Amino acid sequence: MDIFLVVGLLGGLAFFLFGMNIMSQGLEKLAGGRLEGILSKMTSNRFKGLLLGVGVTSIIQSSSAVTVMLVGLVNSGIMKIGQTIGVIMGANIGTTVTAWLLSLIGIEGGGTLMRFLKPENFSLVLGFIGIVLIMMCKQPKKKDIGNILLGFAVLMYGMKLMSDAVSPLQDMPEFTSVLTAFENPFFGILAGAVLTGIIQSSSASVGILQALTLTGSISYGVAIPIIMGQNIGTCMTAFISSIGVSRSAKKVSVIHVSFNLFGTAVCLVVYYVIRLLAAAGIGSDVDGLLQSVIDPVGVATVHSLFNIGTTLLLIPFAQVLEKIANRIVRDGGQEEGKLLDERLLVTPSLAVAECRKRTEQMAEVACLAITEALSLFEEYDESVKAAVLEKEDQLDRYEDKLGSYLVAIGSHEVSVEDSGQKNLMLHVIGDFERIGDHAVNLLKAAAEMHEKKIHFSEEAQRELRVLEGALKEILALTLQAFQKGDVSIAQNVEPLEQVIDKLILEVKNRHFVRLQEGSCTIELGFILSDTLTDYERVSDHCSNIAVALIELARGGFDTHKYLNRVKDVSNRDFHDVFGEYAQKYRLDESSASR
Repeated sequence: MDIFLVVGLLGGLAFFLFGMNIMSQGLEKLAGGRLEGILSKMTSNRFKGLLLGVGVTSIIQSSSAVTVMLVGLVNSGIMKIGQTIGVIMGANIGTTVTAWLLSLIGIEGGGTLMRFLKPENFSLVLGFIGIVLIMMCKQPKKKDIGNILLGFAVLMYGMKLMSDAVSPLQDMPEFTSVLTAFENPFFGILAGAVLTGIIQSSSASVGILQALTLTGSISYGVAIPIIMGQNIGTCMTAFISSIGVSRSAKKVSVIHVSFNLFGTAVCLVVYYVIRLLAAAGIGSDVDGLLQSVIDPVGVATVHSLFNIGTTLLLIPFAQVLEKIANRIVRDGGQEEGKLLDERLLVTPSLAVAECRKRTEQMAEVACLAITEALSLFEEYDESVKAAVLEKEDQLDRYEDKLGSYLVAIGSHEVSVEDSGQKNLMLHVIGDFERIGDHAVNLLKAAAEMHEKKIHFSEEAQRELRVLEGALKEILALTLQAFQKGDVSIAQNVEPLEQVIDKLILEVKNRHFVRLQEGSCTIELGFILSDTLTDYERVSDHCSNIAVALIELARGGFDTHKYLNRVKDVSNRDFHDVFGEYAQKYRLDESSASR
């Protein structure tokens, strides 16, 4: 065998895999956060999951990547094991799209249209269009489209290199003798599984098979078992990714392997029955088909029929597959899913979307911590105290995990939209964590008053209730603005923050009057001062979060510039909203005495 044949085959495979990687990254970036939105809606039943698996795999061109993604989602506790079955089945169907694209390499004909449809011709045009979009366009979406086109061109060029490299094999008797071994279906299945397991891509192994069919030496009888084996080999990536994950996540890999093994077993039985009937003289047409030469379109057809057939056969038995997974991987008690799983980084847009979900959860925890801490001033309860402390620990974990994970996402290419969301979250997670710290400070103040059996005067309590109302509203506004990404709501936060600052200053002045009159103690004064400081800091953090949202919409994070602009005397909108809140949260004109 010529060494250059091997070099050409390996080089073509390298171009193929590189092109597929570039194309899938471009498709994923173009889809952006919509991919996560589809995922969140798809699992109400197995048929929706099936359709989603087809769609997502068609987008990112990798059933292995989808399965790894599912392992990460289950390991994070985002999905249940039963929700993944339909997606896994659909992923097997979605991966057949690549085979149909690659089948174009076998087009024959001398007409202009037929010549143009050959990959070596039209892929060059697509590659040129792609590089023009990448170099000339400024819009990120157009650049992503350029990457898709260029990736596809490189992929098809790699396919052409592989087909050119293997074309001399048709004249080699050694190659023919090797193929006779694959007439035994078990060897064919083993060969397909091993090759796919090594290169970690069923699309690439199918592409290699399609290139080999151009030699005219491979029959349907040889190709069919190899295609069966390729579907088993594609499980290797998911199997590797399941190492070190929760038991529930391991079940995803078990279901993936079980589905492909059962599908292959059934098809192998059917295949053997057909061959036995043909050997007995029944079904000579089928036997003739098995002996006939297969082409790239035939490989794509068999690949699709196998995956669609096994899916239709096994989808009614989805619960059986789940039971098998439960038997093989037995539960060992209550498991806590990982906050965020590194496997989601395989699909950066999904990783960003899941970070967004976790940050929204963090925001809810922070706001609830403040609300519970404030309730302790009215009625002290040890269980509420414990809940606030638990929430503060939870916020610390959120900040630590989210911060590290968002930094890890930074090493991957993401869309401009996802990049903006990533930067926003890096800005706000510290503010949410510090809101939790102030909840603990308020808790300590309430605990001290409870232990010492002291309390504020009725006048001071009325003033604090007005402040509490304003504080709860600014927290609710901030949470709503962040969860909805609504700039119009976020613009109301800063005027309310200014009202809270004004109220705090007024409450302090009234306290000094009471202190001078001797109607307030120094001890209560210290507690009141610390409490007001926490109120002020919480509202400041709400302001930071709202400004980050507004500046993201404007394309930057210049907080000081924004604040100077909105507080300008000429900004009537700001002062109108400020006046409304100042009227709503107004201290009464009663005596400032305690």
